[in-house]
Amino acid sequence: MLVRVKTGAELSGAEQEFVDCLRKYPTPSLALVELRVGDARGKRRVSAVVFTPRGLTVLHVLGFKRRQSGILTISGAGEWVISDTPADFDDTRTGSPSDELEQSVFEVRGALERALLDAGDICGAVVLVPLRGVVVRPARTNLRPGRDVVIGNAADPTDLRIYLEGFSAGPRSWTADRVLSACAALGVAEGAPTREDLIADGFEEVVPESPSTIAREVVAREPATPGPGSSGQTAAAWIVAAIGVIGMLIIGGVIINAWVTNPAHPTPTQTTSVRPTPSPPPYRPVECWPLQAGC
Repeated sequence: MLVRVKTGAELSGAEQEFVDCLRKYPTPSLALVELRVGDARGKRRVSAVVFTPRGLTVLHVLGFKRRQSGILTISGAGEWVISDTPADFDDTRTGSPSDELEQSVFEVRGALERALLDAGDICGAVVLVPLRGVVVRPARTNLRPGRDVVIGNAADPTDLRIYLEGFSAGPRSWTADRVLSACAALGVAEGAPTREDLIADGFEEVVPESPSTIAREVVAREPATPGPGSSGQTAAAWIVAAIGVIGMLIIGGVIINAWVTNPAHPTPTQTTSVRPTPSPPPYRPVECWPLQAGC
């Protein structure tokens, strides 16, 4: 890791231990310590800005005025408490560590945007440096997405190293030239490392191309030629053919039998016709005269 501290910077004991901790890391990155970032309205003191090939993070470093051990919690009102006692930080600013970190991130983003640099997502973390022999553990290491709490000191630098190696999982878009442009935008162009130093530390010269999908050459497959069948396969084929022939003979016999038994043109059946019986003539009364015979 490349570490650059602003010339004439007055570091606190916690910040000096933080710098010693950074110098031990083999991670490809650049740490700018003790910055003054802002515009014409004024400058703001930023503890550190760390560039890696995959991202950028702003760190707010805090030490302690006295020895405090225990679990660090953050109340709903934003108060930082260690074992039910307010944390006694060495920072003289009145804002909470969370607010101070957000202001630092805001100023860094503004400086990069004024230089027409796209910073992308800027992460941030509050780095707590306890006194030697004191153990402080945060109840939760995540303030919100992209904002963390990290313990970092020379005696136990593991947490800080893990954070710096994994805070960003983006592509390797921070090249050596882009980092140098960001250093100039933050006002530390004179104290920045050279392009060769950045490349030697692990930064890319140009943005690596994203892997593209190459279409595979389609190879036409030749149809497989069936090989000679085995003796078992030949016998099975003859059995199937014999069963088919027998079935066809049986079906033909059934059809012939049905045709002989039921001819297509049956002999017509003789029918007996019945002649209708004539009805008697209608009855008419005969008129009789007196003394007429047969009446």
